[in-house]
Amino acid sequence: MTTSPVFIAEVSSNHARDLDRCREFIRRSAEIGCDAVKFQLFRIDELFAPEILAKSAEHRARRQWELPVEFLPDLKAACRAAGVKFSCTPFYLDAVAELEPFVDFYKIASYELLWDDLIAACARTGKPLVLSTGMATLDEIRHAVAVFRLAGGESLTLLHCVSGYPVAPEHCNLAAIETIRTATGLPVGWSDHSRNPGVVNRAIDRWGAVAIEFHIDLDREGAEYKTGHCWLPDEIGPVIADRKALSVADGTGIKEPTSAELPDRLWRADPSDGLRPFKSVRAEW
Repeated sequence: MTTSPVFIAEVSSNHARDLDRCREFIRRSAEIGCDAVKFQLFRIDELFAPEILAKSAEHRARRQWELPVEFLPDLKAACRAAGVKFSCTPFYLDAVAELEPFVDFYKIASYELLWDDLIAACARTGKPLVLSTGMATLDEIRHAVAVFRLAGGESLTLLHCVSGYPVAPEHCNLAAIETIRTATGLPVGWSDHSRNPGVVNRAIDRWGAVAIEFHIDLDREGAEYKTGHCWLPDEIGPVIADRKALSVADGTGIKEPTSAELPDRLWRADPSDGLRPFKSVRAEW
């Protein structure tokens, strides 16, 4: 199991349609050790049914959360400059093509897992896809995987996810990581809504999560921060730093004496009499 999975910072709707704030999300995410930064590309009129929008002022107000398409070149450039990958979630079919020149990989959200056309559109680009599985059954996950493969997709990572905002540790069901991995033969990570370091570390250490996606805010001022599932950089930063630091302990996997051990090799018990050190050392003592 890896001690340092891929860490994906999910900006979601916390950018406030402010390009400078978007760049700051990228800068801070890179600074705390993230490997990728993800945004969301949606249009409220193509996200919710008209009868919902007609009756819900709350949903109509989310138009202020939309990411402007014209930001995409700048976001890609900022990610490249920061040394992190740029990803984005398409929430309407045309968004797949709009994102294609810029994203390193696509991400499809749990709520869209049943939308075969969206999965197939991402697959046909040839780019990697990360797919969250919140609320899904195992059969629904298998179906989504089949749709991706049938459309020619090759690189797919699944994320176990519990679509609660936030979700308590006792509801995280991290063992489902292994269930999904066994059922699909695919790499599986954890999309975190717990905001709990222990949950993240457990997903990695016990269940081998290959990726950790988490929602991030800069300053408690983001549109989604009040819900309680968004980490602040200073909260998630130490978790990432610990994982990155531990990864150096993995080594090569080759079982041979290390440089730290070489001086003591001759001080092992001599096989002829079981006494330390080797007789060759005793002779020169």
